[in-house]
Amino acid sequence: MAVSQRALVAKSSGTAPQAHALGLGLRSGAALRPRRASRAPASSSSPLAPRASLIPAAPPPPAATSPATASVPLSNGGLGGPAAGAGVLPGPPSGPITGAALGELVRKFKRLQNGSDIRGIALEGVPNEPVTLSAGAVFFIGVAFARWLRSKGHSAPKVSVGRDPRLSGPLLESAFAAGLIHGGAAVVHLFGLATTPAMFYSIVLSGGASNGPASPAFFSTANSVASAAKRAAPLSADGTGAPPPAAAAGGGGGTNTMLPPPPVPPASELTAQPYTGAVMLTASHLPYNANGLKFFVAAGGLDKPDIAELLQTAAAAAAEAGVNIGDPVSEQSHLLAVSLSLDPARLARLPFLPTYSASLRDLIKRGVNSPANYHFPLLGCHVVVDAGNGAGGFFAEQVLAPLGADTSGSVFLDPDGTFPNHPPNPEHPAAMASGAAAVKASAAELGIVFDTDVDRSAIVDASGREINSNRFIALMAAVVLRQHPGTTVVTDSVTSNGLTDFITALGGKHMRYKRGYKNVIGAGVRLNAQGEDCALMMETSGHGALRENFFLDDGAYLAVKAIIEHVRRKQEGAAGGLAELLAGLAEPAESREWRVRIQHTDFKAVGGRVLAAFHDWVSAAAGAEGVEEGGAEEGGAEGAVPAAPSSWSLESVNHEGWRVNMDEGEGRRGWLLLRQSLHDPLLVLNVESELPGGAAEAAVRVAAWLKAGGAGPELPLDLGALGQLAAAAAAAEAAEAAGAAEAGK
Repeated sequence: MAVSQRALVAKSSGTAPQAHALGLGLRSGAALRPRRASRAPASSSSPLAPRASLIPAAPPPPAATSPATASVPLSNGGLGGPAAGAGVLPGPPSGPITGAALGELVRKFKRLQNGSDIRGIALEGVPNEPVTLSAGAVFFIGVAFARWLRSKGHSAPKVSVGRDPRLSGPLLESAFAAGLIHGGAAVVHLFGLATTPAMFYSIVLSGGASNGPASPAFFSTANSVASAAKRAAPLSADGTGAPPPAAAAGGGGGTNTMLPPPPVPPASELTAQPYTGAVMLTASHLPYNANGLKFFVAAGGLDKPDIAELLQTAAAAAAEAGVNIGDPVSEQSHLLAVSLSLDPARLARLPFLPTYSASLRDLIKRGVNSPANYHFPLLGCHVVVDAGNGAGGFFAEQVLAPLGADTSGSVFLDPDGTFPNHPPNPEHPAAMASGAAAVKASAAELGIVFDTDVDRSAIVDASGREINSNRFIALMAAVVLRQHPGTTVVTDSVTSNGLTDFITALGGKHMRYKRGYKNVIGAGVRLNAQGEDCALMMETSGHGALRENFFLDDGAYLAVKAIIEHVRRKQEGAAGGLAELLAGLAEPAESREWRVRIQHTDFKAVGGRVLAAFHDWVSAAAGAEGVEEGGAEEGGAEGAVPAAPSSWSLESVNHEGWRVNMDEGEGRRGWLLLRQSLHDPLLVLNVESELPGGAAEAAVRVAAWLKAGGAGPELPLDLGALGQLAAAAAAAEAAEAAGAAEAGK
């Protein structure tokens, strides 16, 4: 099968590729035409392949060839026969992969884990970013998920699959579906363009999540998924929660996911059954060449131990089949052999966004509850959407407009996997500036900004004020606290002092937890399980979950809540709109972040050492009243470690790194937080100050302490921009001292 494999070549702007996607089968000269978000994917009556047995017979062994043998690089990618002078094309694998080659195969799959998701590079075209998430890898991940579901007691899994607009999506969708069926899934429904929250809602709306996180019965099903067990566990003293027994024993829990699947009932018998699993193909806000997978079951999203188990199973399945991941010949020969033996009756293509949109429309109708226009509650409202060419365009066309809203002025609704206009990311300044510009240009009352897969969002008010990060959490807290007085709001660790004061003034409680939306939501689930009312869990990134919505982070649901509040206030004659709700939110003069790279393979241990020393350094400041701020801890000798300012004090409760309160005088309060990155070899320093220049001043003190060896001599740290800031401050101080000395002569 000849497939175009020309590398993607970016425009000079570095945003949009100009050629063809690897393995997508685009014909020469075919334009990349984005489709409207409101159009349902075309149905297909043609089967993927002729009907045959579910599990194919092994192909006859070819001439002896080690499956570990690497393919000879071919100028045409090995997809249409060897090019002249390129060498002899190796034959298909002859047996299971074992030995050293097996170790490398396992490592390839393991590197795809990104916390509770799977992510990798799916398209060629970017220098130094080779493809890691190939069609073959995704096929075996599909096999693994089907086997995993069967090992959890689902004898006939029914799985829904959606994707965002990325160029690699159609190919990976097909490969994943084939893997699901090959692994024993009874029915697979391909939704085409979808959103991450919509995929979980396919389980909810089909009746599969009646015992979901919102009900007490959820906590009795914790052993069905490792993530559920972890989320329902009590918070331990360090705030982590006890690991589930399966995770403590290695993550597998003793289940054998490699057993051959027993016979499954005909697909026609399962059409009305709930979905047992749902998967979204997306890499969120990452560039166009990346892709990934997010997994859901009735209890919610899979967690780290589950993903680790899936990838182990995928590696075992690939090894058993003798397929070298990353070798196009090995992958494609296997995928074609499997596709020729799959039962097409188990696969169907159908759009789901219309169903999901109807549920969102119903929420708005019931939330506004207009006596005059119940079915058209948004008549007279002007709301614009900036979807960033991701999957969120449906919200304007299928949710807002049918309810009577004027959505003129909305921008970038068409899904375009090259994301040519701005990153679809509510944290990115360009995305928020674009949304604000759309509101101002169209004189809209409200703007909504979505990320690629719509599990995050942000708001823009009528003045063009950007409501994201701390502001968006404050807005949602104001709404939720009116409905649930006294409730706890859980956030990540980098929220502002002003947000805490805001929540407290409204009668709520604020719990700062860790970075990572899964951590934030998990903490809220545990609090509710322990009897503490917690209705809102939200991260500054825009991930926000409400207890009333299955603890699901859903950007569209947050937007619905904001729209309902906007219309409610409009009906009551409130002049200030949503901005009026934020009147009591104090904001810092500065908010900055610096990153320090740890240049060591055991970066967790090095980071832990730095954090322990940082704790001791700040703690010692309280007993160092005789030491001038910025002076030396060791008698003032030049080059000695500088003392921490006595105006600094550690926050009483820390779940991640060490947060330091900074007394900036005259009632002003700043803070800094030194923490480790969740996944990367980085130390991250976040600083907020109520004084202009205060953030940089605090960062310089931390940098000077690190450079002087305060955390230990010769630690493998690259201070980067933080080191440059400290060097510039030292040079300026030296120049000032020299000037003073010259003036005194």
